[in-house]
Amino acid sequence: VQLVESGGGLVQTGWSLRLSCVASVFALSTYTMGWFRQAPEKEREFVAGIGWRHDANANYADSVKGRFTISRDNAKNTLYLQMDSLETEDTAVYYCNRNPPISIWWGQGTPVTVSS
Repeated sequence: VQLVESGGGLVQTGWSLRLSCVASVFALSTYTMGWFRQAPEKEREFVAGIGWRHDANANYADSVKGRFTISRDNAKNTLYLQMDSLETEDTAVYYCNRNPPISIWWGQGTPVTVSS
């Protein structure tokens, strides 16, 4: 199982980024999936989750609700996280995984740095 995240970068407050997560070996469509993040010197935390259907309901951490949108394209075997109105507190390495996560599925993540 390999999950490869991409799309991170260095942005300013208020900007947007779109993260992608591509799965190899298995089909994302059979799993509920999520985005997680780990800020420096903090524990990894849940950001957003989505059911296995392409039109499944999503749920979000309170800190990102209204700013982030999780989606999936099962035909492309890809999970997305649209991040708008970014804040400095969003600075972290972002990971995708099953929701709830499976420890051996963690990838390298994609770093997001938001500067003021």
